[in-house]
Amino acid sequence: MAGSGGPLSRSGLRGREAELDVLRALIDSVARTGGGALAVLRGEPGIGKTTLLTEAVTRARAAGFSVGLGKADELHHLVPLSSLATCVLHGDRPLLSGEALIDLTRRHDQRIWLVERLAEAIEERAGGTPLLIALDDVQWADPLSRFALKQLPGRLRTSPVLWLLAERQGVDGPTQEIVAAVADELPVRTLSLGPLSGAAIGQLADDTLGAAVGERVRELLAGAGGNPFLAVEMLAGLRTSDVSDEPVPPGLVVGVRGRLGSLHPDTLRFLQMGAVLGRRFGFQDAAALCGRPSVALLPALEEAVRAGLLDDDGDRLVFRHDLLRQAVYVDVPPSARKVLHREAAGRLVAAGHQPIDVVSHILRGAQPGDEEAVALLRRAAADVLPVTPGLAADLLQRALDLVPPARPLWFAVGEQAIVSLTRAGRNREALATGDRLLAYRPPMETFGRLHAALGGTLWNLDLADELRRRTEAALAVGGAAPEVEARLAGLRALALSRAQDLAPAREAGEEALRAAVATGDREAHVQALFALGETALNAGENALALERFTALSAVDPAFFPEEIVAYQHMDDFVTSGRLLARAADESGGIREAMLLWAQGQQHLELGRLDDAEADFVTMERLEEEVQAHVQQVNGRVIRSRIALLRGDREAARQHLAEARKRLAVKPNPGNTAAVRFLEAVHAEADGDAGRAVDRVRQVQREGPFLRWRLLRTWVGTAIRVALRGADRALAEDLAAQAEAHAARNPTVPTATGLAARARGLVSDDLPLLERSVALLGESPRPLVRAAASADFGRALLAAGRRDEAVAALTGAQDAFTAAGAHAVAAHVQRDLRRAGAGGRRTGDGQRPVQGWQALTASEKKVARLIAEGHSNRAAAELLVVSPHTVNTHLTSAFRKLSVNSRVQLANLVMALPDE
Repeated sequence: MAGSGGPLSRSGLRGREAELDVLRALIDSVARTGGGALAVLRGEPGIGKTTLLTEAVTRARAAGFSVGLGKADELHHLVPLSSLATCVLHGDRPLLSGEALIDLTRRHDQRIWLVERLAEAIEERAGGTPLLIALDDVQWADPLSRFALKQLPGRLRTSPVLWLLAERQGVDGPTQEIVAAVADELPVRTLSLGPLSGAAIGQLADDTLGAAVGERVRELLAGAGGNPFLAVEMLAGLRTSDVSDEPVPPGLVVGVRGRLGSLHPDTLRFLQMGAVLGRRFGFQDAAALCGRPSVALLPALEEAVRAGLLDDDGDRLVFRHDLLRQAVYVDVPPSARKVLHREAAGRLVAAGHQPIDVVSHILRGAQPGDEEAVALLRRAAADVLPVTPGLAADLLQRALDLVPPARPLWFAVGEQAIVSLTRAGRNREALATGDRLLAYRPPMETFGRLHAALGGTLWNLDLADELRRRTEAALAVGGAAPEVEARLAGLRALALSRAQDLAPAREAGEEALRAAVATGDREAHVQALFALGETALNAGENALALERFTALSAVDPAFFPEEIVAYQHMDDFVTSGRLLARAADESGGIREAMLLWAQGQQHLELGRLDDAEADFVTMERLEEEVQAHVQQVNGRVIRSRIALLRGDREAARQHLAEARKRLAVKPNPGNTAAVRFLEAVHAEADGDAGRAVDRVRQVQREGPFLRWRLLRTWVGTAIRVALRGADRALAEDLAAQAEAHAARNPTVPTATGLAARARGLVSDDLPLLERSVALLGESPRPLVRAAASADFGRALLAAGRRDEAVAALTGAQDAFTAAGAHAVAAHVQRDLRRAGAGGRRTGDGQRPVQGWQALTASEKKVARLIAEGHSNRAAAELLVVSPHTVNTHLTSAFRKLSVNSRVQLANLVMALPDE
């Protein structure tokens, strides 16, 4: 091989000097800077992608890289992580053992979690040596590998990892999405390989035949169209030919088919069976499809290997190029292909292969009415549902097409499809599938099961009234199994939790819980506890909500975040913090985005605005990645509020605009109320009191449960809006709500303190405002305490008690400044000036845009830990946050510091003066 920096005219790489230079530069850059990069090779089959990729691998190894080299396979493109596994399991030092990879894919049901663990393994290896991860034929990558490839390059951009992907042109591959996901985060080069020039093809001929190349041969080579693989295949037959005596040498084959025509019929038949099985196949499997003993086909195998069509890697037979396999495959009549694929599926399963391994054969060969194929598709869907629910849904919809409508099996497959579609976030499709099944008037027991399956779908679509109507109809029809009726009862109670009168919801939830316990059905138990938790939360009964959600998370750990948030509503941030730390050590199974929501709420309420912002940014990114848009509106609403507290009006307006956009996609009552309240806050900041009070009125009309959820800690802001808008009745109503909420939560200091503050504001009652400060002294929420102190200080100032006013206002200003709420601190400073006290200068609260001082306190902590050599996970454990949040902090720090790798970061941090 040509060493690094050596000549680039190696045989087989003629005409690719420019592309090799680009790849060599990327290899050198990754090794030198310690940052990541991505290269994509695109072109038609045979154009030289694999040869170029192989040369890059050789050069990277020579430069000291550890290499993971893999190849995706067309007939395994549905097996979760099979494509990327070929990269991480093979190479000079495999990144993971086979057992470790199986453990990752089988034990955990979170794609995000799985990708993070892969990232940690790669990051750890890259800490000692640069890595090249190369995947050929990425157009055949399985869905989970595609998902990982969109996340990993960006996640590992600060480590010396070069990603090299080769994709066939003209096929719907993932590289465009992968490039788009990282375009702004790391260097990306896309190399589109066109036909070789005539001169380059001529050089290939000279390399192969030397002086024997004549004009006639060169004319024939022009038929290769600049495709080096076809040219080399033509030239292969000329090595032993006497080209001077024959006008057209007999060994020359123009195209692959002509070459195959010289094979023995048994060899061709054997190759055809292998082509049906895929590019890599087992000798015994191909022999079985031929209907011959393996020993009888040894001559055929030997001839195929001698002809350069197959390689033997010791475990499997491999077509030397996919063009060879395709040329063999297309000569099999289409009707025969279907039969052979179906037979292949049966034989492979009988030989011990998993259903998902043979799904590609089933999809190509199954005919309507094939119940065995349907059973295999259902088993495969169940296996992949935890990590690739979208694939599971696709497999089940195909299975549904194979079963005649209205048969018991059709309804059973349909029910499974509804669940998978819902898990995949394809709720509209799930509802349409359910309605199609119900239109065939299924038996009563099936009728109930289908409506129970549609419960989660309707809840996700925010169709609470429709959920109630359907569950009540199914319960009225009767005939369902006891466990199904218990699930329906739990879903009905959940729908009722969104009603104005919550008494029926409580009663329905208790009945559903009794039925669930009696039947022992876990799903019914989860539904009933969730319904009771939601009802208690909507009623503002925090202690009861905590009891319900604690019981729920014990039954189903996926609801752990709800338990954490329930502790926060009780002002028990010590316990919620401990649970958040525990969640970081859980072995998967917890909804990552919802856990980040809980983490963000923890930071927000404890006055850590920078950390809260990072959590909500990360949550939104994770929801986008898995296409589960649950908290997108609320996340943007809170980020806008944080920006207003900081004094960043432009960012606040941008977040409001994004919240409105997301509201248009998911216009449920809760999202609508949240955006309307945010609009009120913005209108107040703009001095538009009329518009502000109008928006608060709209929130009030949305229903009691929305008020408790939305105004729990923001009621003071709402009351000030009402008073400034001269709507005393609205202010009185808001204060009454706060008092009712406090009566339901007498042990929660925030609730009792806010009630006193609300009434004190409405009544302009100085003793009540003083009492609110005293009550909130027990609250762990510094921003709430500061707001009450500011109100009390202003009231003292109005009463002429200047010294006390200055003390209260100074305390409020200090608390707001410590939290980074500089806009509110500046407002309090103006009050202090009115009192004749200058107050502490707060500045505008704006950090520099670039440089170390532009980093938040948390970003500085993360930067120092990473510079010391900690991994993202190790830094997360030390800071008691999610590794995803560490990644968000690190991304921001790298941007502000204009560095591209951990090495550059370490050098910068080492040069900083001690703080």
